[in-house]
Amino acid sequence: MTSGVKCQAAVLRGVGEEWAIEEITLDPPRDGEVLVKMVVAGVCHSDDHYASGDGIMSPELTAMVEATGGSAPEYFPLLGGHEGAGVVEAVGPGVRSVRPGDHVATSFIPACGSCRWCVSGMTYLCDAGALMFAKEMTTDGTRRRHVGDEDLTAMTQLGTFSEYMVVAEESVIKIDDSIPFEAASLVSCGVTTGWGSATVGVGTQVGDTVVIVGTGGVGINAVQGARAAGANAVVAVDPVEFKRDTAKFFGATDTSPSIEEAFLLVKEITNGVMADRVVLTPSVLHAELLAPAMMLTRKGGTCLMTAVPKLDINMVPLILVDMLQGCKQLKGLLYGGMNPRASMPMLLSMYRSGNLKLDELVTKRYRLDQINNAITDMREGRNIRGIIEFD
Repeated sequence: MTSGVKCQAAVLRGVGEEWAIEEITLDPPRDGEVLVKMVVAGVCHSDDHYASGDGIMSPELTAMVEATGGSAPEYFPLLGGHEGAGVVEAVGPGVRSVRPGDHVATSFIPACGSCRWCVSGMTYLCDAGALMFAKEMTTDGTRRRHVGDEDLTAMTQLGTFSEYMVVAEESVIKIDDSIPFEAASLVSCGVTTGWGSATVGVGTQVGDTVVIVGTGGVGINAVQGARAAGANAVVAVDPVEFKRDTAKFFGATDTSPSIEEAFLLVKEITNGVMADRVVLTPSVLHAELLAPAMMLTRKGGTCLMTAVPKLDINMVPLILVDMLQGCKQLKGLLYGGMNPRASMPMLLSMYRSGNLKLDELVTKRYRLDQINNAITDMREGRNIRGIIEFD
């Protein structure tokens, strides 16, 4: 392939703006890169953090970063989307894991397989992941995604809200042709992150009481993961009644509309011991949620932060003596601690055998030009997961 690809894509130009469908140009794949024709893209709350401003560095944080010799990402114009599945259209030199015609799912953290973190089993900390919001490709440091005369930032080096995407080979995972594309798109982020958070991430053991705070596209899969890990009680906390009812279908034993009301419920369930594990998966993690979450956690228990906090300088309210005397652990973790090349095939195998619900996660389907409807439905709590279907 010698010429680039022109296609339609959803582009965000600033905080507070809506997504616009624009024609973009993708340069041909170079060494270690892949061109993918998209079939399905998932719509995740993380996609909205840049329109809302929650994922943008504040001036104070930017100043701190620059004072240490760093620089803030150049977010806009942003090619959105990080969940998806499609068909390999072309490959650049040196690509070994996929070839044209292969079905693939995306990995929002590009795992190189050779850095210190990857070889230590912590692929979610891959050095390539530090470039998730760089305009440059992780492969050779050049820019090859464009809208008009401007270079595009592709969300997490993907940009699945597009008819095509050009990505590093390390950002796609080959899947079996028998797997539905929508199922593959779901395990590319939300399902894997939620499942991993409630299993290996927080260390759930058989008989545990686990509280999941926030039951959207990630939290609902934390519910599935906690039950699969053998939790005796899974308490789903969400202010939206539809999401609480859905959580019961996916395995929650109890529900609560707020973390404050959950406190009394968990106290009753555990005879005052409190929850063994607490997983925080709201759409945005606010600092004031941490203190009550830690109070929900029993002595020697673990509270896991999975949701993305607002990128700002926060004073975090914690009752330190409770953490110390209760020997409690507050933990942060990306991707649920999972390895995309191992976990995605494993979860899809569970799906095929009927041991993981994926089809039931999809609340509504959209066309690319309905992206703003999809975002609104997500914001207002009408979807567990919306997906975009391409022609």
